[in-house]
Amino acid sequence: MARILVAEDDSAVREFVDRSLRHDGHEVVTAHDGLDALDKLHAAPCELLITDIVMPGMDGIALALKVAKDFPDVAIVLMTGYAAERQRAHNLEILIHRVLAKPFTLTQLCAIAAEALAVGR
Repeated sequence: MARILVAEDDSAVREFVDRSLRHDGHEVVTAHDGLDALDKLHAAPCELLITDIVMPGMDGIALALKVAKDFPDVAIVLMTGYAAERQRAHNLEILIHRVLAKPFTLTQLCAIAAEALAVGR
């Protein structure tokens, strides 16, 4: 299927997303923050970035802006549990595929990943 990069600072959420996407047949690379994600993206390309918005160091918004500029073929999905952050991401609609609200189910995650991969950037 696809190579997906997941950037999430919460290890439990990161592991859930990793396992869910692997179960759906994808190759998954994980990162604990935005800077780690950029390093991994430079090392090996991917088709989809799924990133938390609130992370230490480089947050998901800054990461999405950088990825959209440097890797224009990568589809981007943001995830957050904060309503204010969803509103902040609203201004990025042209760059991102969707904002996934936490908590989410395995079914929701896999459906949004499949949709983002089908549509692309």
